[in-house]
Amino acid sequence: MRSPKRIALHDYCGHPFQFALSRELARRGHEVRHFFFAEDMGPKGDVRRLPDDPGTFSIEPISIGRAYSKQNLIRRRQADVLYGQLASRRIAAFAPDVTISGNTPLEAQASILEGVRQTGSAFLFWMQDFYSLAAAKILSRKIPVVGHAIGSYYRHLEASMLRRSDGIVLVSDDFKPALRSFGVSDDAIDVIPNWGALDTLPLRPKTNAWSERHGLSDKFVFLYSGTLALKHNPDLLWALAERFENDPEVVIAVAASGVSYEALKARNASAPKPNLLFLPLQPMDVFPDVLGAADVLVALLENDAGPFSVPSKVLSYFCGGRPILLSAPTSNLSVRLVEKAGAGLCVPAGDRQAFVAAADRLRSQSQACFDLGAAGRAYAESAFDISSVADRFEASFARAAGRAQRSP
Repeated sequence: MRSPKRIALHDYCGHPFQFALSRELARRGHEVRHFFFAEDMGPKGDVRRLPDDPGTFSIEPISIGRAYSKQNLIRRRQADVLYGQLASRRIAAFAPDVTISGNTPLEAQASILEGVRQTGSAFLFWMQDFYSLAAAKILSRKIPVVGHAIGSYYRHLEASMLRRSDGIVLVSDDFKPALRSFGVSDDAIDVIPNWGALDTLPLRPKTNAWSERHGLSDKFVFLYSGTLALKHNPDLLWALAERFENDPEVVIAVAASGVSYEALKARNASAPKPNLLFLPLQPMDVFPDVLGAADVLVALLENDAGPFSVPSKVLSYFCGGRPILLSAPTSNLSVRLVEKAGAGLCVPAGDRQAFVAAADRLRSQSQACFDLGAAGRAYAESAFDISSVADRFEASFARAAGRAQRSP
């Protein structure tokens, strides 16, 4: 993509690394507007204009005017539909040449696709997770009959959108076989792995303003940070609290939001564990200190979500320079990345005994912790070059624009 374009980048969650991409594209002369859902409770990038932001970069939060809850499925769907209608109008009003949208509930994504295509914008489906397949597995387990029907509906909806998109950006080759089963040809697909927002995550010492404020400077801290949802097993964090409840030097800090976060808090309210520290999601300006306060960074992924989800928090953890304790399906990309980087210990999803044993090992081996953390940071510095990432997205935008022009 040689000439400057108007690019709408819609990331429903407002994650840090997507903001890094928008800013890099704007520095290259593109007119970029970054859209995100104002009421989403997940971790956010820097949603303010910064002093060095180019004039071609703008940010537009989209609000539904009320709190958003994922616990009531009917109200959640109503909010998703409303959000999609609002987002579709706001993005279309920007009149982009190219729109890329990811991390978005499928009914909202459908509205955005319809709205921007009517303006003549090429549309790229940025597939961070396989929503329909993950929903089918999780809902079928939790509400068997109704969940299967809901999963079938979302599978049909997602397949239809993928076939109608001008391009698809996958974060992993693992998604390709399922896309082929949806009737999507490989020539519409680009694989661009996610990355950590390295420039905004400098290494920070253990003793820093944030760790001192929360009494963690002189503790051994297992830290979980980010969304703790249905695809994350909070029982493993409880297992850590049980294992180390007689070790006064250990704290299990959970700075999170989500359904499983609330469930873990409720469990702790009825049977308190004094070594469990609950915190809300922390803002991006203190996040480097949050990672620095940790001795071990914890990531979780259930078996049901294994083939269709890649925990982005693992990529931020690489930047933090601390060892990673990961419980995930052995075939998941996050496991392959941690093992490739030599950045932590991986155990099979749901294996509580192996998880606690790995935690014991990290607790007792300070040099191993240092080496694993340093390896993760070294991997981030070699793999998370935003300029190279932007090159690949520009090429993907150009191909999608070409396909849009050829479409009837």
